Amino acid sequence: QVQLVESGGGLVQAGDSLRLSCVTSGRTFSTYAMGWFRQAPGKEREFVAAINWSGTGTYYEDSVKGRFTISRDNAENTVYLQMDSLKPEDTALYYCAARKQGSVYFSDSYDYWGQGTQVTVSS
Repeated sequence: QVQLVESGGGLVQAGDSLRLSCVTSGRTFSTYAMGWFRQAPGKEREFVAAINWSGTGTYYEDSVKGRFTISRDNAENTVYLQMDSLKPEDTALYYCAARKQGSVYFSDSYDYWGQGTQVTVSS
């Protein structure tokens, strides 16, 4: 069983930055690929970014490319999402998730999920 706890969300203005963190339990963190998803009110959960187990492969949704950076520290069992140049449309509940296999882009591929951290960007 893997438990994930997100933190770092908050209320910011457009153009500001935030760094989300997701700490995982267990000794097997380095064997999981990790992803970040988000869900805005009234919308479906959508893929934001993902990183493979070693950190050598990263993937991004088109609207966040060049603004968001995903990284991981396997020694600290933590995955990060650095979010720069935030926009009001980035407002959502952000989730981290862990998976062993399957597509990085589809939420059904992920086995474990955190509770989410709220990001609100005002204009």
